[in-house]
Amino acid sequence: MAPPAAVEGGDGGGGGGGERQPQQQQGPGQMFTGIIRIVVIYYFASKFFGSNKPSSSSSDPAVQISNLFHKSEPLDMWFYLSEHDKFNDFGNEEALIWYESNIPYAVWGPESTRTLSMKYYPSEALKHNGSLYAHVFFARSGYPIDPSDPEYQPLAAFGLKHSVVTYLPKSKANKKKSLLGNSKDNSEDNSVSESIEEPQADLKDDGPAEYISYWKPNITINLVDDFTKYSQRSIPPNIAPYINIEPTTGNYYPTVYFNEFWLLRDKLIALNETVTELPLHLEVAPISMTKWQLFLQIDQSFQIHRSYGSMLEGEADELKRVFVEGNPYLLGITMLVSLLHSVFDFLAFKNDIQFWNKNKSMEGLSAKSVVVSFICQLIIFLYLLDNDTSWMILASSGIGVCIEFWKIGKAMHIEVDRSGSIPKLKFSDRDTYAGNKTKEYDDLAMKYLSYVLMVLVACSSVYSLMYETHKSWYSWILSSLTSCVYMFGFIMMCPQLFINYKLKSVAHLPWRQMTYKFLNTIIDDLFAFVIKMPMLHRLSVFRDDVIFLIYLYQRWAYPVDKKRVNEFGFGGEDEDEAAVALTSSSSAEEKKTN
Repeated sequence: MAPPAAVEGGDGGGGGGGERQPQQQQGPGQMFTGIIRIVVIYYFASKFFGSNKPSSSSSDPAVQISNLFHKSEPLDMWFYLSEHDKFNDFGNEEALIWYESNIPYAVWGPESTRTLSMKYYPSEALKHNGSLYAHVFFARSGYPIDPSDPEYQPLAAFGLKHSVVTYLPKSKANKKKSLLGNSKDNSEDNSVSESIEEPQADLKDDGPAEYISYWKPNITINLVDDFTKYSQRSIPPNIAPYINIEPTTGNYYPTVYFNEFWLLRDKLIALNETVTELPLHLEVAPISMTKWQLFLQIDQSFQIHRSYGSMLEGEADELKRVFVEGNPYLLGITMLVSLLHSVFDFLAFKNDIQFWNKNKSMEGLSAKSVVVSFICQLIIFLYLLDNDTSWMILASSGIGVCIEFWKIGKAMHIEVDRSGSIPKLKFSDRDTYAGNKTKEYDDLAMKYLSYVLMVLVACSSVYSLMYETHKSWYSWILSSLTSCVYMFGFIMMCPQLFINYKLKSVAHLPWRQMTYKFLNTIIDDLFAFVIKMPMLHRLSVFRDDVIFLIYLYQRWAYPVDKKRVNEFGFGGEDEDEAAVALTSSSSAEEKKTN
């Protein structure tokens, strides 16, 4: 009887606690038992005290909502246009724009798709940022949609509204102008010339954006083929906003989706006083559940990317345009080629890092080309930063700048000079670069090529200043330097060709990286033919081909010299000697064992 006595003492909470202290330390088992007791108590409490709830609980499998209409059931449709948010003037024939009868519901066939093209004449209120709504009503064939009609039945008719006008931020005025004030286009675009001259005025754009109304020239009404039985409390969240519940029965009307997936922004028409008539194309058609959810998922993905800043406002439309206007076969080839381009780009990047990480000698390599490559990469990064590029592209370009600077540290000695008031970076040549003919040939090549490059840069910059428009002097400098990088970037690769010619050797080059870059160049050639791009960028693709072909010719013309060290600081003769030593040592060990 001792255990029961101990339990009673514990319930009383009185003395004797020191003797029961060891029992409380049996923690895990007692804790598990306590959890089980709580679950059992909660179960019976929910059963007994929850009996007064209605039997239509979501856990009951019999309580499920379903579609009020049946497949292939004929429907009548009324399409009204009104400037009011709510509509009940069913007798207004002027507001009734379109009527269709006997539309088979969720059936694919010639009778399931109906279209209408017309002209709409806007009112003065609509021209001045007014609103316009499309009120679409469906009913079983033969049933009215007017609630005041004696034959009206709530379960046989339903309606939805959709805005025909959307409001978007007004496009910012083009800030580019002629910096010299003598451009011919400057007189034609007086509104553009009023744009901000100084960078301080950019702060004005931080104020509230001005919105204007745009007309949607295309309205597509899709009847979703959805006869799923949903539980009241477990409707998928992506389609829940589109489910139209009938309050008395709890079931839902046919789902109607106003499909604007293929409505691009450049197809919208700005509304103002000069607009007299507007085109309007109407269509009603069925859509499968899978296709509908795919559209919703893609739109949601675009919104997430825009919220994270990884996609600009117009990039989604450009991606859709590829599918709308592009050839499907050409699109498939482009996607395959893009995948190969990404793979080769990654391999070239990997081998470039590996080469410079293990490189021990600068003999035969142009250190000045590495420095110029860093400057070009920095110019492109600043240009992208000045043109409001996506942060993902900026991050990729910024990483490229850091890698090019890291390569300078591998090609040259970098020290921090603290002798002055401001610390400075001090660059000096490595011994393997300055102690041979490589530096002499590199200086000679850069000397003459810099003359040519300076003349080309000066001519291109002057032309851009006289005949093109820019936001500011800073933008002109960046755009001029960037144009020169695109047009004359092949000049930066010429010093290495000159060094190869003088040394009569190409054994010091990172051929794996160059091979992957050459394959990417071939892919860029394909893109140059099939994708619309500026002429300068197209020419920049083909000039890389010329440089790589010269590299290939030099590789064929100059056989491998085993006396010259490779990119890892070893020569062919060293490898032969190491192999002979390894063979002799292994044979000696065999003799000892024998």
